[in-house]
Amino acid sequence: MTDASESKTSTSLSFVLDKELFALDIDRVREILDFAEITRIPQTPEYMRGVVNLRGNAIPVMDMRLKFGMGRTEQTIHSRIVILEVPIMGETTVIGVMADAVKEVFELDRDQIKPPPKMGTTVNTELIKGIGRYRDQFILLLDVDRVFSDEELVAVSSTVKAESEEAQDADTAADAVQAT
Repeated sequence: MTDASESKTSTSLSFVLDKELFALDIDRVREILDFAEITRIPQTPEYMRGVVNLRGNAIPVMDMRLKFGMGRTEQTIHSRIVILEVPIMGETTVIGVMADAVKEVFELDRDQIKPPPKMGTTVNTELIKGIGRYRDQFILLLDVDRVFSDEELVAVSSTVKAESEEAQDADTAADAVQAT
């Protein structure tokens, strides 16, 4: 009998960035959203497009194309925001990443996953767990833990928290003015 942690397959979510196929470990994916209104936050990195409201919570949204030097993600009918759970200094936080399109959840045999190529990709190979072949197409398996550094995520989370607190203070002040 094999232990579940010793699974011979890897389950991932595939998505498209600038006509290239990527995948993320499905265990990190919380949900997939239609492209929503993103509120820009000043003084954040260009790839940090802003925040979306997810059931009353401000979730930071990153533009993966900008992060990888592929140009800005433009909204289309296929664009999506993938909500991920990522570790920041030992704690789990929630972020959104923009994708040109989300394809499907799929499984690959672990022995079909090869080390990342030394060249020929637009993405820093240190961010890639491996490369696989799925439905006659190469797919780059991203290492979510390395795509965004702890420092980047802490800075973004701090900015989002500060902006959320300022917005709540403004709402409270507006409510107090209305009450008088």
